[in-house]
Amino acid sequence: MASGTYTYDAGKVIEPGKDRMRFELGDTMVEGNSDTTALTDEEIQAAIDTHSKSWKRAKLMLLESLCRRFAYEVDTRTGPLTLSLQDRAKLWREDYERLKKEVALESCSVLVARGRIPGKPPYFYTGMHQNERAR
Repeated sequence: MASGTYTYDAGKVIEPGKDRMRFELGDTMVEGNSDTTALTDEEIQAAIDTHSKSWKRAKLMLLESLCRRFAYEVDTRTGPLTLSLQDRAKLWREDYERLKKEVALESCSVLVARGRIPGKPPYFYTGMHQNERAR
């Protein structure tokens, strides 16, 4: 059983922090503690602290954790009650894949925008295929 705190203040969604991250992940039903909430406040804060310079990387870390944690959940039917637990896991997986691509593109775009890695000569350059001996 998970121990920790489960809080959410919708008024703080505009500030970067735990509440905003909960909002973006859709993990806001904190009334039932671990029965209704996927992440503890401490887990969210640890991801934010680990990736303090990149909100998207912190979110990616949490989405990866959610995907791993809930990948084994199955849909359940008990009488008239049906719980589609795989739908929730699927949404987090899709968010994870989309954000992973976005973060990867952003980390490459800095190098592409500069045209090279600082301190190294460019790999491709104008005239690189010209044969100087053929002239």
